Amino acid sequence: MNVPDHICKMEAILDKAHSILDELEQKIAEFKAFQPELRKLEEYYASPQWKKDFDMEEKGLFPKDVKRGVLSEDGIYDILERNKEMQCLLKNYED
Repeated sequence: MNVPDHICKMEAILDKAHSILDELEQKIAEFKAFQPELRKLEEYYASPQWKKDFDMEEKGLFPKDVKRGVLSEDGIYDILERNKEMQCLLKNYED
């Protein structure tokens, strides 16, 4: 007996769905597990230490070859806002 083409096509969709959903579940778990680290970043951003570090950056006291995106005025703010947006999005799906 020949298997109709649509069976193979639907099987491929089912396999892809399993793969995508497995990856998504893993990424959501990673995202949730990473929240304590993001809270540390948020605490740093609101601290006097960040302000001191930012002032030092403004004065050019750090070597130019050191990665220091954490001292940009928008870098941390933008990622924290994205994090909040993702939390809201996930909360909407959990409700």
